[in-house]
Amino acid sequence: MAGVLSPRETGRLIAETSKDVSICTDGIKKTAQVVFDHVKKDAFSVKSWKEHELNPKTMDKAAVDWVFLADTLNFSFYSDDETKKYSVEYGGKKHTGYWSLCAAINRALDDGIPITDPNYYASISQEKLASILRSDTDYNIPLLDKRVEVLHEAGSVLLKKYDGSFINCIKQSEKSAQSLLKLVVEDFPAYRDEAEYNGKKVAFYKRAQILIADVWGCCEGQGYGEFNDIDTITMFADYRIPQCLVYFGALKYSDDLLQTLRKDVNIENGDRLEMEIRGCSIWATELICEETKKLLAADPQTADADINAILVDHYLWDYRREKADEMRNIPFHKTRCIYY
Repeated sequence: MAGVLSPRETGRLIAETSKDVSICTDGIKKTAQVVFDHVKKDAFSVKSWKEHELNPKTMDKAAVDWVFLADTLNFSFYSDDETKKYSVEYGGKKHTGYWSLCAAINRALDDGIPITDPNYYASISQEKLASILRSDTDYNIPLLDKRVEVLHEAGSVLLKKYDGSFINCIKQSEKSAQSLLKLVVEDFPAYRDEAEYNGKKVAFYKRAQILIADVWGCCEGQGYGEFNDIDTITMFADYRIPQCLVYFGALKYSDDLLQTLRKDVNIENGDRLEMEIRGCSIWATELICEETKKLLAADPQTADADINAILVDHYLWDYRREKADEMRNIPFHKTRCIYY
């Protein structure tokens, strides 16, 4: 990470120099008001993570191992053809996108397959992983070969350096989210989400940061999930949160960028347009978080409520899924890679 701008610094730099993506103050305030209303109404907090039916309900080693596996595989779920989706039925419900991965993991565990054990996945075959992650439709999970590679890599590192569990990485970080982020990025190359922007090395670290945030949420900020600097983690720059930010008017795309996105072509990871979308999303979320904090502090009912970029991200991601039909006319950028 030496010489690489942090995600927050990356977001600020890109927002200040972006050509095709801009941040709109009115949209920031509008989004902050929506987040504030939700916090006031539903007491949205770190404990909300467990409300998702597929997430672990415990705070032990098994739960953390589940989180590490899920986030190691948490990338590239979109379909090239929106009429076809990777889908897994579990618990009497059809799941798509990231949740289909979680459903597949839980299905495997129910079947007695030790999929969360690095001793198992460090040498898993592509055929076996394909069976575990099988779709209930004729559209299977993308980048299966890459998923095998990242599992082999992650499993081998855990076995060689951390006695076979991500828990030992957490312990080594001594309750610092930034220390854990540094460890993950340095020891697990598949999490090294970096690029070069205007001659500077920048970092987005989407999956590395969401890994830390998920441990925090899983453990409700206690035990393995206690980090004294959790608020330094930014939002997780993917392809769906930007779509939601455009919907709220917090981000605005140039006509040229909109035209490019509507052509439905894949944009390369590290392309200027892709970095502008991701970087401005990070900075916009930081501004939304700041504005929401002001609203919370000014209201006696919410003066003691906590908010950070992680919780704002979670809310926007869920909101996008709930309002998917309303956002269908807003194009999102497609970048097929292992980083998000």
